[in-house]
Amino acid sequence: MLHLLWLVPAIPFASAALLMIFGPRMDRRSAAFLGCGSIGLSAIISLLIAWRFIALPPAGGSYTQHLWTWMSVAGFQPGISLYLDALSLIFMIVVTFVSFFIHVYSVEYMEGDEGFSRFFAYMNLFVASMIMLILGDNLLLLYLGWEGVGVCSYLLIGFWYTDPKNGLAAQKAFIVTRVGDTAMALGLFLLYQQLGTLTIQPLMDAAQKNWAHGSIYATIAGLLLLGGACGKSAQLPLQTWLPDAMAGPTPTSALIHAATMVTAGVYLIARTHVLFALAPVAQHAVAVVGVVTLIAAGFAALTQDDIKRILAYSTVSQIGYMFLGLGVGAWTAAIFHFMTHAFFKALLFLASGMVITSMHHEQNIFKMGGLRKHLPLAYWAFVIGGSSLAGLPLITAGFYSKGLILWGTLSSPVGSSTLWFFGTVGVFMTSLYTFRLIFITFHGECHHPPSHKTGWLMGVPVIVLSTLSIIGGYVELPSYLGNHPWFTNFLQSALPATAEGHAAMGEMGAEGLVILTFFLGLAAAWYFFLKRRDLSESLAATGLGRLLHRWWYTDWGMDWLYDRLFVRPVNWLSRTNKSDAVDLIYTGAAAVTRVGWGSLSLTETGRVRWYATALVLGTVIFLLIVALL
Repeated sequence: MLHLLWLVPAIPFASAALLMIFGPRMDRRSAAFLGCGSIGLSAIISLLIAWRFIALPPAGGSYTQHLWTWMSVAGFQPGISLYLDALSLIFMIVVTFVSFFIHVYSVEYMEGDEGFSRFFAYMNLFVASMIMLILGDNLLLLYLGWEGVGVCSYLLIGFWYTDPKNGLAAQKAFIVTRVGDTAMALGLFLLYQQLGTLTIQPLMDAAQKNWAHGSIYATIAGLLLLGGACGKSAQLPLQTWLPDAMAGPTPTSALIHAATMVTAGVYLIARTHVLFALAPVAQHAVAVVGVVTLIAAGFAALTQDDIKRILAYSTVSQIGYMFLGLGVGAWTAAIFHFMTHAFFKALLFLASGMVITSMHHEQNIFKMGGLRKHLPLAYWAFVIGGSSLAGLPLITAGFYSKGLILWGTLSSPVGSSTLWFFGTVGVFMTSLYTFRLIFITFHGECHHPPSHKTGWLMGVPVIVLSTLSIIGGYVELPSYLGNHPWFTNFLQSALPATAEGHAAMGEMGAEGLVILTFFLGLAAAWYFFLKRRDLSESLAATGLGRLLHRWWYTDWGMDWLYDRLFVRPVNWLSRTNKSDAVDLIYTGAAAVTRVGWGSLSLTETGRVRWYATALVLGTVIFLLIVALL
């Protein structure tokens, strides 16, 4: 069964190619069947492979499928080879199944759009690129998938390209992520130059053998890979592209945030965990970036009025939790949160799409209100997904995965009570902005009743993801609830277990404080945004309130800062250097050539006697030079 692994990325690649070539001539039903069916088939094959992998694990806990040699240059022979272990298996199953439900949802959501087949071609290429990123057995093949998801994000964010704003958002995503991609490329150059290979497992073995703990090369390589991860996963300081990526269709937002693209950085760090373990400075930087990002994004989400931008900032914040877990060595906890986050974030985006389509594509939550009676399925999807996002205790999947990260932050030898404290503050912020969104959108007075209700193609994926957002956390219960660490045990063949250190308090006590923090955020949201909304409005109307609101609303002024540091200087240079000084070299050479041609053309008179005279004189001069020298 494992030999079918190559079909998992090949089928979406093939369907994307068929849709690009023949899609404009297909009817919508055929395009939808090809687009959804191919992802569904990949999901089924992934499940069969998982069953075989778990029932009869391969020798060494991993399986490599070499397809062909990509290139052979001076001993460098990267292959088109797929590597399957517990880590890549978890990612593959989550990506294929969540993507399949998003595709089914998209059939109804994109109905009537003139770019229907083009949309599914881009989506399938997106999924195929992400699977290639996950399964690549060498960093060069991983980088190919890495760039593939970047190109697809550009195509999907700017899908409705007739609106210039969408095109600008797509360009912003492409350019900002290129900054991180450049850092990652430099890291790959360094790793190959020092260790002589990019095949991941031999590379990690070579790093352990050749680099001491704290090696400067390991540190530099780790920081460069972190730069790449920050770009794709929208972490500080490269997070500014993700909120603007909401310009794309809502299913695109769900795919980017839940199953592809933004989790690529998490996978990269987890896959190269040996390298980060050798570089404590780089690993600590991962934790610091994560905790700062989750707090900053929480404040930004609290001030937004666009339903999708709130969810976008929540993604930035939750990826921050995953980085925090990776940075303190809670490897399996971070991957556990990746899985649960994929369920509840896809659910929230798909539910937001139901709201948006029912409200004539209105996205401002303050123009909604009272929708729980009109859109009960969307309401309960938001309650379930939002509760899992915020971490409703004992019931939702997000509670278990986030709690495992926070406990690892406190108990790990490389963690700290400071990181745990700010991670817990993030729980309060998440609960506050999540239930602010729910109370304003679905409670209170209904200002504009929805125009229509969505059909079963949008409803079924929401119901399935709602279920997974609850039961998805039961695969890893904490010790005080019976300690059934199936997920951790499964991943231990690919990732090390979280090291246990000295904690200032027990797991139950720490979890109790996190639960208390969740309910404090819920109570604050209920009081300020449901019972006494006038009080929150009056606070926001004060001088300090307006200043903080504007600051957080604009993502702490990051776009303003980057505009002045990078955009304006580049624009000034382009205006100043309109003629392009570098081109003067080439235009100068062309000018000399033209002058020479013009001078020589004067000798072309058509008079034979002058040609003969010139020939004789030239011969005499040549003989004199030979005789004298």
